[in-house]
Amino acid sequence: MHDMVQTEKNAEKAEKDTTVIDVDGVDFCYGKARALKGIDLKVQPREIVAFIGPSGCGKSTLLRCFNRMNDLVPGARVTKGTIHVNGSEIHSPEVDPVELRRRVGMVFQKSNPFPRSIFENVAYGPRLSGVEDTDELEEIVVSALKGSALWEEAKDRLHESAFGLSGGQQQRLCIARAIAVKPEILLMDEPCSALDPIATAKVEELILGLRKEFTIVIVTHNMQQATRVSDKTAFFYLGELVEFDVTSSIFSNPKCRETEDYISGRFG
Repeated sequence: MHDMVQTEKNAEKAEKDTTVIDVDGVDFCYGKARALKGIDLKVQPREIVAFIGPSGCGKSTLLRCFNRMNDLVPGARVTKGTIHVNGSEIHSPEVDPVELRRRVGMVFQKSNPFPRSIFENVAYGPRLSGVEDTDELEEIVVSALKGSALWEEAKDRLHESAFGLSGGQQQRLCIARAIAVKPEILLMDEPCSALDPIATAKVEELILGLRKEFTIVIVTHNMQQATRVSDKTAFFYLGELVEFDVTSSIFSNPKCRETEDYISGRFG
């Protein structure tokens, strides 16, 4: 019996050690309004996890909890539960939110390049982290642009304004900027919602390529996108995590009625 208990404990510890994001019983409020209720969720290394659900269901709120972007909203806070990123409780006093955001990169819905050159957009984060050597900076920029599948299109325009790029290219530049500081996790909040189908396909291909290096969590309204890029899908409704499973199971054999109604287009 003792051996069995010990084995279970060891298995639990092994899971904790390999879990990149561990959300345990989290409630989140904007002022008095509760936006998330009792969320439990685990994300494993190199997984691509998609968050789906109707507008206002809490999926972007949870995503922004992972790098404490919600700290910037007055009155917004986790009121119950814990979030661990690679074993660290992210709301503990010794965690520096700026350092956390370096480890947990974010790509937003609307591409937001800085009003600088393509090169300077990508070099910005590494410079802030203390990289001053010109050769090293150049190496990082080239590597990040290659990693974001933008190098071939941008290599002859590195010192031109980032605003000269198309919308899809700007979004890939923002991905390059995010990966230049070598984060452990990449958060994407509807990264393709402002893009045309061709640019969307390029970003999706890029996401699949990035999984070799990063754990990725993506919020999407596009259910086909979730089926194309994610390993697991979480369905949110009215601030609750209704169902979380392997993507193929969620879409072909959902266990909950609400999930089935949403993916079959009955609401949302």
